This record gives sequence, C-alpha cells and structure tokens, in this order.
Amino acid sequence: MGRLVQRVKATRIDIAGGRRVVREEALAVEEPLEIRLGHESFSVTMRTPGDDFDLVAGFLVAEAIINSPEQLISLRFCAGEDENGRQTFNVVEAQLRSDVAMPTAAAQRHVTTSSACGICGTASIDAVRKSSHFPVLPGTGEAIIEASVLAALPDALREQQKLFEKTGGVHAAGLFAPDGELLSLREDVGRHNAVDKVVGAAFREKQLPLSGTILQVSGRASFELVQKAAMAGVPMLAAVGAPSSLAVELARDTGVTLVGFSRGTALNVYTHEGRIS
Repeated sequence: MGRLVQRVKATRIDIAGGRRVVREEALAVEEPLEIRLGHESFSVTMRTPGDDFDLVAGFLVAEAIINSPEQLISLRFCAGEDENGRQTFNVVEAQLRSDVAMPTAAAQRHVTTSSACGICGTASIDAVRKSSHFPVLPGTGEAIIEASVLAALPDALREQQKLFEKTGGVHAAGLFAPDGELLSLREDVGRHNAVDKVVGAAFREKQLPLSGTILQVSGRASFELVQKAAMAGVPMLAAVGAPSSLAVELARDTGVTLVGFSRGTALNVYTHEGRIS
C-alpha cells in the first residue's frame, strides 16, 4: 500500500505579525488508480492510497456492473514501478465471472476521474441513472433514527477521522446504525471515493443491501453520492453541506432520505422525512 501522508516544506505567512516561517506540513497523498476489468482498462480515478480493493468493489457496484460478491472472482495489484524504481500499487485488476456483462463503450470512463468528480467522463446523464439491484422502497426496511442522533453523526464521524487530523485535507464517509453506532469509516481526498470504499467493504463482506443504515458524509451531498447510496440500498444519506438540485431530485425518485446542513443542532430534510422521528 502506498503512503497516506507526504511531508513538504511550506512558508507560513503571519500577516498580523509580519513574519514568515518555513515549516513542515503533512499533506494527504493523491495518486491515480487505474481500474482494469480483466486486462482491459476501464477507468482511472484520483484517490488516496489505501483500501483500494474496497474502492474498486464499491465503484463497480455503483456502476451497476456487479451486484453480488460471487460475480467478483478476484482483485489483485498489477506490478509497476515509479521513476525511482519503487514498487507502486496504482493498478488494480478485477476478474469478473464469465456471465457478467461488460460495460458498453458508451459507459466507459474515457477520462481520468478527479478527486472532485465521481462521474466525469460518463457519456450522458442518462447513463448515470442506473437501476439499482437493491432498491430503496419507502416503508420497506426503513432506517428510523431520532433527529438528535442524526444531528450528532457529523461529530461522531469527525472524531474518528485520523487522516484528516494529520492533514486537514481529506473527506470521510461513515456508515452508521440507527442508534448512532459507527459501523464503518473510510477517508479519501475524493468524497465519492470514500463512499465507494465504505460500500465496497460492505459488499466484500456480503452485507449488501445496506438497509437500516445511515451514510454520513463530511462534505456536500451531490448527485453522485445519492446515486452510490441508492445503488447500495442505503435508505438515508446525510451531509454537513448543501445538496444539489439534481441530488434532491434523484433522492426523491429513488426513495433515499436526503439530509443536508447537519451540524449538531439542526438539519434540513429534503426527501422522505418520515424515516426521522
């Protein structure tokens, strides 16, 4: 596994005191990860190294390529070296069962996915609206949570963000039980990657669909995050920031309860508020 933190020198300028101080800062590492299906390249995403197999599994679930662990035969790192001759772990090859339909050319990711965008390169918005194998149905397997417990989740998430504590430069996604118990947490420079890692870990443990859980994220609630929650059967997505209009639309259509501006004492519920008591 690659490094999570890289130390660099930075000049700290104290405007009020009129001073400049050179000091060492810890930065979250960002490196490309190429995802191959068999021997064919499928996508390249910018991510923080670590939990890469979970990331790939979660990504393939979100892309509607696989829906059961039996379809994923194996995951392995492909050998590679950087310019200094050091072994890299930036290519993961997924071997899928022979009856798994390979993505069409229109669904291929033709550009590198940045840490800020989880759907860059998708041919059209229609290709993103995939049908989940784990639909979230109102009234079926609902996660009922008290508003006070829900509002406390961002702080519970923040307390466990070890990489953020060191760098201040990563997002987090946490899967919670209705009583507020943290079930799983992942960090990454890309918020969509953090979600893929959480979903992928659950997928590999045969825990999908994730009914009866709450997915709490550290940033805003974008369309892509609602999509990933819906694809994993997560009935509730909560964010500390604002949702986009398309995120609200998709959450309404897929049955996901979407919460924004969750900051300890108050929160906004945009869809399916009946899951919150």
